[in-house]
Amino acid sequence: MNLNPGKTMLVFIMSMIYLGSSAQEVFCNLQVNSQQIEGTDKRIFESMQTSLVEFINDRKWTNYDIKPAERIECNMVITILSRPSTDQFTARINIVGSRPIYGTTYNSPLLNYVDDDFAFEYAEFQPLEYQDNQYMSNLTSVVAYYIYLLIGLDFDSFSQYGGTPFFEKAEQVVNAAQEGGQIGWNSFEDERNRYWLIENYLNQSYSDLRTFFYEYHRNGLDMMNKSTDEGRTKIRASLGYLESTYDAKPGLFALQLVMDAKRDEFVNIFKEGNPKEKEDSQVILKKLDPANSSTYSEISGR
Repeated sequence: MNLNPGKTMLVFIMSMIYLGSSAQEVFCNLQVNSQQIEGTDKRIFESMQTSLVEFINDRKWTNYDIKPAERIECNMVITILSRPSTDQFTARINIVGSRPIYGTTYNSPLLNYVDDDFAFEYAEFQPLEYQDNQYMSNLTSVVAYYIYLLIGLDFDSFSQYGGTPFFEKAEQVVNAAQEGGQIGWNSFEDERNRYWLIENYLNQSYSDLRTFFYEYHRNGLDMMNKSTDEGRTKIRASLGYLESTYDAKPGLFALQLVMDAKRDEFVNIFKEGNPKEKEDSQVILKKLDPANSSTYSEISGR
């Protein structure tokens, strides 16, 4: 069938609109590091990495239409620690997620966390199966949990409490995975695990932590392209939400992860501020993260 130039262009435009609207939400650079495992065929780890990349990047995680430039970027490194049997592995997983800042090429970190409670089964070339509200494997459950967590943090940073549906999805993963018998999913194991992390974000007692994500990113960092001073003022004000969270529960797991992700960014932002901003920010940041007080001293250059 021959199309005239006008119709050809129309078909092209419509196809691009379709492709753009169906783009997946997450672009994850995932690596499986097997350097600690000796005397074994490395092909299984290559297969594992390929399958996981496809599992994350080819899956539709939300009902939203996300443009390719708006995809949530993340990095995951799964470090294999041991291989007790042919199909069984123990590992750690490092998750790093970031969010683009309006009008810049800068990506602001949302999460940088290492989860050591990671054991799973995997057979070479096996399909990676996952369904919400069902436990199918610890491998896909852990990965899906962190993807939903990252999406929730990203949405919270663009609209206040916008991440709630995705935090609830992560909570569903926790509830379903508890029947699998693997560590990291239960409240009684530890106060710093997957159960408690999502509990912190959904607990109304700590809602100021989520307000911080919105005020800091949307009204602070996104404004710095327009007015650096105004943006920094908003960022300084947003620290009050972290302080109220700290006052509600010092040592809150989710709050500590915010400090871990943002520590260097805080220093870089406030060391360019005026003397009062430098002093005020140091006082609150040292209160929130006393173990790293020396890092925050760099704000004033001493």
